Amino acid sequence: MHRYAEALLAHLAANGSAPPAAPGFRDIPGYWLPPAVEALVAILAGDDPLEPLSRAAGRDQQQTALFLCLALAVSGQGSRIHASWLGTAFGELSLDRPVTHGQRSLWLAAARGAYGPAGKIFVLRKLDVLAVQEHADPQQWMQALVPDEPSVVVPPSLVDFPEMAEIPELARPAVAAARLARLRGRVSEITSARQSDHDSSAPLDNSTGSPATSWAEDEPLAVLRSLIGQSGPAGPMASLSSHLIDDLRPGADPHLAAIALHVAAPILRGVAEELEADSRLEPPETLTVPLLGHRIHLRPEGPDELSMTAAEDAIVADGVVPRGRPWAAMVLIVAGVACLVGAVFLNNLLVAAAVAMIGLAGWQLWLRRKLVEADARYVTAQVGELKELAEGAVWALHAYAREADARAKQAADDAVELARLIRRGPRAG
Repeated sequence: MHRYAEALLAHLAANGSAPPAAPGFRDIPGYWLPPAVEALVAILAGDDPLEPLSRAAGRDQQQTALFLCLALAVSGQGSRIHASWLGTAFGELSLDRPVTHGQRSLWLAAARGAYGPAGKIFVLRKLDVLAVQEHADPQQWMQALVPDEPSVVVPPSLVDFPEMAEIPELARPAVAAARLARLRGRVSEITSARQSDHDSSAPLDNSTGSPATSWAEDEPLAVLRSLIGQSGPAGPMASLSSHLIDDLRPGADPHLAAIALHVAAPILRGVAEELEADSRLEPPETLTVPLLGHRIHLRPEGPDELSMTAAEDAIVADGVVPRGRPWAAMVLIVAGVACLVGAVFLNNLLVAAAVAMIGLAGWQLWLRRKLVEADARYVTAQVGELKELAEGAVWALHAYAREADARAKQAADDAVELARLIRRGPRAG
C-alpha cells in the first residue's frame, strides 16, 4: 500500500499521471488511504470513482478530501476536484488556533491557481469571514510591507540643514509622504508580480497543468507524504496572522502576497488616509531651531532679534576666556625699573637683569594680547556663522513651504493609486 502510494506521488509530481501498473494491494478495513488511492487512480483514468470514494469518505472524510485535493493539485489537475471536497478538506480557520499544515497547503495551492478562480475565491471567503483586520496592529502590518523605514526623511529643501528635518513640525509631513510613496511602491510590486507571473516558469493559474516539480513551494507534497506515512512528524504550526504578515514581506511568494494584500486592504486604506492627512499639514510660519548649539527663533522675515542677541551673548561668554590683570608682567616691569635705578648708583651689571625682566614682561603682555585677539576672532567668526546659518535656515523654511504643495499633491496621487491597486484585489488578472 505504502510503496504504491509513494510511487503514485512521485509520478504525479513528475508528469501528472498515475504509475502504469494498477494498484496491487488489498483493502485494509477501517483505513481510509487504500480506497482513497483507488478513487484517485479512477479519477486520473477517467473512470467512475464513486464506490471507493464512498468507502474512503466513510472512514475519514476530511483526510480523504485533503488527499484528493492535494494530489490532483500537484498533478496539475486541480480542476477535477469536486466543489465540496475543498470545503471538507479545509475545515474552519480561527484566529485563536494555528493554521494546520493541510490548510496551509490548500491555501498555497489555491493561491497558485491550482483550483482555478473558484479556489482563490474560496480561500478569500474563508479569510473574509474572520475580519482579521479588526484584530490587527496596523503598524505590524506596515512593518511587514515596508520594513527598514528611515526614522528621518530629509526633503531637498533641508539638505543643508538635516537637523531641522528632525523637528516634529517639519518631520511629520515629510515622513508621512515618504511612507505613503513606499507603501504604494510595495503594493504595486505585489500586483504587478501577479500579472507578470503569467510569463514565468511557474504559471499563476496552472492552466498548462504543470506538475508540482515546477512549483516554487513544496508544502502540498510534504503534506501528501505525511498523509501516506512517508515522512516524520510535521513541524510547528503558525497562527493565521503570522502567516498573513509573513506573506506580505518583501521576497514572499507573490501569489500568497496577493491574498494577504486582500486581507490587509482595510488596514492599508486607513493607514493611507492617515498618511495623506499628515502629508497635508501646513508648515509652521515660525519655528525654533537649534543652530550651533543655540535655539534661534525663525520668522518669515528673518531670525528673531531677541534670540539672536541671546545667542551672541552666549557665544561671547563661552568664547572669551576670563583673564585677570597681568600681575606677573607688572611685577617684572617694576623689578626691571628698580634694577635700572640700582645700576645708576650701584652696579652696571643690574642693567642686564633689568633688560631681561622688562623683555620677559613685554613678551607676556604680547602673548596676552594675541590670546585676546584670538578670542575676538573666534567670537566674530561664530557670530558671523550663526547669522549666516540663521538666514539660510529662514530661506530653507521658505523652500520647505514651497515644497509642501507638491508633496501634498504627490501624496494624494499615491493614495488614489494605492486605493485603485487595492480595489483590484487578487481576483484581478
